[in-house]
Amino acid sequence: MHYRPFGATGWNVSDVSFGAWAIGGSWGTVDDDASRRALHRAIDLGTNFIDTADVYGDGRSERLVADVLRARSERVYVATKAGRRLSPHTAEGYTLENLRAFVDRSRKNLAVETVDLLQLHCPPTAVYSDARVFDALDTLAHEGRILRYGVSVETVDEALTAITKHPRVASVQIILNALRLKPTEVFLGEALKRNVAVIARVPLASGLLTGKLSPTSTFPSDDHRTFNRFGESFDVGETFSGVPLEFAFEAVEALRSAVPSGMSMAQFALAWALSQPGTSCVIPGAKTEQQVDDNVGASGKTLDASALARVRAVYDHVVRPHVHHRW
Repeated sequence: MHYRPFGATGWNVSDVSFGAWAIGGSWGTVDDDASRRALHRAIDLGTNFIDTADVYGDGRSERLVADVLRARSERVYVATKAGRRLSPHTAEGYTLENLRAFVDRSRKNLAVETVDLLQLHCPPTAVYSDARVFDALDTLAHEGRILRYGVSVETVDEALTAITKHPRVASVQIILNALRLKPTEVFLGEALKRNVAVIARVPLASGLLTGKLSPTSTFPSDDHRTFNRFGESFDVGETFSGVPLEFAFEAVEALRSAVPSGMSMAQFALAWALSQPGTSCVIPGAKTEQQVDDNVGASGKTLDASALARVRAVYDHVVRPHVHHRW
């Protein structure tokens, strides 16, 4: 496993880390024992950063992470998220009282006194400009409930607002993959300049960039690739990176020839994200040990100029018109 500095935190985190959304739910059938084995396998291979959220399975993901870490002695940094439990999910709900309650619930689920990294979980856009929300996060840090805080965003503009207006934002989690290149234009450079960690989420575009899906693939009713295909439950950009599937599959097929020999397509996709200056880590999901093995196989890998140019060309010709202006 290879490690990278995590912004200004002083942490060195595994470049291929663990995204724990899938083990909580919304990705079809989940087996808790298999999820525990996947987490153990990731740590065995050197993973030391896990990203979860309080709404992943209504705390199921956080509790599974806690179960595994109780049995481990390694230092593993755990990031969770807060805010999406609000109903209605409005900017006005991001108060100190509500955030404290969410954090306390996560502390209990994770069996920790202090959360390593708390992230605002894709809040309404107005939240990123609200100094009171970030004052509340400073208060939670002062109280010892959280160690650091960051934001998870839907758009590049939200990310730029967060890091330019609030200097104590330690990290930004943003969708960054071979079908979502907009963050590479301005944001990654700004984050690097400000020493803000960047967590590349949805790096496999909901499985598209594994190369294992086809236009005839189907998903269970409790998989967001079914119930959020058109943004019915949350931002459509979270599902297949918001790319209409006919164009997404065209792009994936066009990328196959750029995959180096001996590298899986999933590893190619992760290596692309890790090749972008400013990326601290990628957080692919995994529900099995085999998926962990494939993901971790991308650690330390980057792509040459010709492969990077191929990704850019496919994006510009096939994908850009459908996503670039939206996120």
